[in-house]
Amino acid sequence: MTTTPQAVRRASPRTRRPAKKTATAVEAEQTGGLSAAEPVRLLDPDGTVLPARADYPVPAADALRELYRRMVVGRRFDTQATALTKQGRLAVYPSARGQEACQVAPMLALRDTDWVFPTYRESMALVSRGLDPVEVLTLLRGDWHCGYDAAAVRTAPQCTPLATQCVHAAGLAHGEAYQGRDTVALAFIGDGATSEGDFHEGLNFAAVFKAPVVYLVQNNKYAISVPLSRQTAAASLADKGVGYGVPAEQVDGNDPAAVLAVLTRAVEHARSGRGPFLIEAHTYRMEPHTNADDATRYRDAAEVDAWRDRDPIARLEAYLRATDALDDAAVAAVADEAEAYAATLRERMNATPTVDPMSLFDHVYAEPTPQLVEQRDQVRAELAAAAEEAGH
Repeated sequence: MTTTPQAVRRASPRTRRPAKKTATAVEAEQTGGLSAAEPVRLLDPDGTVLPARADYPVPAADALRELYRRMVVGRRFDTQATALTKQGRLAVYPSARGQEACQVAPMLALRDTDWVFPTYRESMALVSRGLDPVEVLTLLRGDWHCGYDAAAVRTAPQCTPLATQCVHAAGLAHGEAYQGRDTVALAFIGDGATSEGDFHEGLNFAAVFKAPVVYLVQNNKYAISVPLSRQTAAASLADKGVGYGVPAEQVDGNDPAAVLAVLTRAVEHARSGRGPFLIEAHTYRMEPHTNADDATRYRDAAEVDAWRDRDPIARLEAYLRATDALDDAAVAAVADEAEAYAATLRERMNATPTVDPMSLFDHVYAEPTPQLVEQRDQVRAELAAAAEEAGH
């Protein structure tokens, strides 16, 4: 007897056969159901390839080499940005060190015409997408609300409020689909953001209207200092999609090959008109929440060391070397590229930006209100008086 996808969905977990499943069967089980108990993993922490699985094959060597290159450059950017904060060139910087696979793999899974909705921590993702690093850091330097043209690069401004981008991504994705475009929107969120109302509203809207949006939850175990156990009683964050009929998957967020494989399939799912997809990536933030945070107050060194042994860059490099897809010369070339990237960034960031005080009044309203006009004129007069006094 032929089993239909509907029958698979209705079947109780106890009646499902634990044997190998085709991608179609796996997807049928995920539609509106709980995620798999174990995160998708293709490589062991030492880079050893795990038994092949039909639903998520290991990505091609060329794609993994590019992923490796971007992760190395991304980490060096992240390290340089952290140093710039200590030097006073940035007001604040939220490091993504340790989360390189989750930051970079989505950029390889998307097209240039797709949209990205980042949080405040996605600076590495944005430079990996090709955005100017100085423009990316403009917000964190404090001299403008957003340093890049969001419409031109199809990347929303980095978002400090938690989960608001979930609604924005759903709305844009729905609008693009309504106009007949095959655009996919990808929203980055953290584990803490899944406790916010906008997360649930975004998922519900996307599911009802089958908006082509992918939600990537980077579960790095802490919402600043609050551990995951104090945030949710759910078995997994991926399971939060079940109430909305959103298919979901867990993935080892420190396994770059697995993250790329899962993201690629999720993006294809959304682009094909089957609606949103939720991914929970299990990863870890190696550095404090920001430079203003003391992480030693809520986590111990042993925990950090344990995650250091699961380094995503080292894992992918080991696999690529073992399969002769990477050698010493290639590793050295990527390292040199990363250093050159950091040096250029450092030089450009050391130049003090020119800030126009009158820009405070730009883009506040489409049509300035009388009160805004009055305030603008007052500031202009004060600046003119100060300049005249300085001239004397």
